[in-house]
Amino acid sequence: MKLWSETFRDGGLMPADYAFAEIDRASRVRLAGNRNPHLAWDDVPNGTESLALFCIDPDAPQDASLANRDDQALSLTALRGDFYHWSLLDLPPAIRVIAAGEFSSGITPRGKAAAPGLRQGINDYTGWFAGDAAMAGDYYGYDGPCPPWNDERIHHYLFRLYALDVPQLALPERFTGQQAHAALYGHILDEAQLVVAYSLNPELALTLKK
Repeated sequence: MKLWSETFRDGGLMPADYAFAEIDRASRVRLAGNRNPHLAWDDVPNGTESLALFCIDPDAPQDASLANRDDQALSLTALRGDFYHWSLLDLPPAIRVIAAGEFSSGITPRGKAAAPGLRQGINDYTGWFAGDAAMAGDYYGYDGPCPPWNDERIHHYLFRLYALDVPQLALPERFTGQQAHAALYGHILDEAQLVVAYSLNPELALTLKK
């Protein structure tokens, strides 16, 4: 399959309007547009019964206590793992494009509700905000990049599209990105990927713009 975006180029920089937060000189960060990017694809293989789309940050720190601290930077060597920003399932094979902002536009405190129709899992902001009284809730669908502003590592966001041999994956009504990704195996006919970078560390962000 071929996967592309009018929002960013593969290997390029995610525009701030498609992130959860952006750099602010006065307050370090502020909430951003949080729009899902435009994505389009072609060359879907014969026999495809559905498509599944994920957005994953593999550079997320596993110890949240290290994030966004004034007293120290988040080291390049800090333990990292996957943070799921989006899992969208049961896309019919005839669909070949997702418009910018079609599934997300703006921040929804406590998370967007599960939408009817296509299934979307809860993303990992559900756990990230669990202890925050103002933000805690189930975050369904897409919520964009918000890497720690003290992180010495540039974060990369993987948009992965899978062609599957089943019309629907066997998952509960409320599922996580990790559960959805695990359910793919044994059903994948083809896949395609785009990678885009983003940082809220002002020094690193300058290098990305060069």
